[in-house]
Amino acid sequence: MKKIIVTATALVAAAAFTLTGCSSERGGGTDGGTDTAATKGFAADATIGVALPDKTSENWVLAGQLFTDGLEKAGFKADVQYAPASNTVAEQQNQIQAMVTGGAKVIIIGAKDGKQLATQVEAARDAGVTVIAYDRLIENTEAVDYYVAFDNFKVGELQGQALLDGLAERAGHAAPYNIELFSGSPDDANSKVFFDGAMSVLQPKIDDGTLKVVSGQTEIAQTATEGWKAENAQRRMDSLLTASYGSEALDGVLSPNDTLARAILTSVTGAGKPAPVVTGQDSEVESVKSIMEGVQYSTINKDTTLLVEQSIKMVGQLQKGDKVDVNDEKSYDNGVKIVPAYLLDPVIVTKENAAEAYANVPSLLEIVKSYQ
Repeated sequence: MKKIIVTATALVAAAAFTLTGCSSERGGGTDGGTDTAATKGFAADATIGVALPDKTSENWVLAGQLFTDGLEKAGFKADVQYAPASNTVAEQQNQIQAMVTGGAKVIIIGAKDGKQLATQVEAARDAGVTVIAYDRLIENTEAVDYYVAFDNFKVGELQGQALLDGLAERAGHAAPYNIELFSGSPDDANSKVFFDGAMSVLQPKIDDGTLKVVSGQTEIAQTATEGWKAENAQRRMDSLLTASYGSEALDGVLSPNDTLARAILTSVTGAGKPAPVVTGQDSEVESVKSIMEGVQYSTINKDTTLLVEQSIKMVGQLQKGDKVDVNDEKSYDNGVKIVPAYLLDPVIVTKENAAEAYANVPSLLEIVKSYQ
């Protein structure tokens, strides 16, 4: 997957589902897309399928409700399905096939495993269905029409920089700083993008001695967390502490999301060690509280509402037979094609800027204000 260099810009207009994209240096324009049957338009009350992975993340649960409400408000019939919590993808494959058979005109897919859905999306394409990959790229097939996501390489860059900033602020001593690295599940294409973004910031500091990965585990295969499961991250952190931190201090940990960040912190504090600087992503409620309490250092705000709104906007454009807005037609190589993408901007959140970052998220803003 190609690296993403410049952040796309997203502006939210006042009316529902009117997110308007601006041109990015990567994409070279705002209109683009692929030639599918849906470019001819379809009925305004058509069925739209939404296939999402399990409910282990707060954001996936929220996305399902937002898709159900938003699609129905826009006049469509919403068929929103979740894959089971297990790590198999067979149920999601069956769900996508059922959506095709049931006459869905567009299927939006948050992939359980983006490497194992080619057969199903190809069947969808053969049936004239437009496929939009949501948040996670679907790989190794021509049959993906669009990709809508936050700029995930930028997410990693922000996490890497937050780790450096947090170490300078909280470590209590000069460099070198002892750190460990965690990445996401190997079946999620985003994991490598997050990690590569973070390492573009951290690797030069490892090379010049500012950072020391005491375990020596710096490759993504060594740092992966199967299934994005908290227990797997906690187990690995337990092992790292036992093997490498008997007498050494742990200053910081790169964590790719909030669920894993909390598991890492549980492991470290359970071992009787001070909480290190730990990054995160997703703005989960418990992590926002932890940040405001001065424990977890940072998270990333990727507003699920905006991502769902943009997806529904794309559906509306397809329904009318209009061109679909994209702002990146260069970066997302799924192994077979460059998938036209619409990217939104992630926002780094620390205790210092939380009120500003969540100004448009009332539930999180209320939490932040309760600590002020």
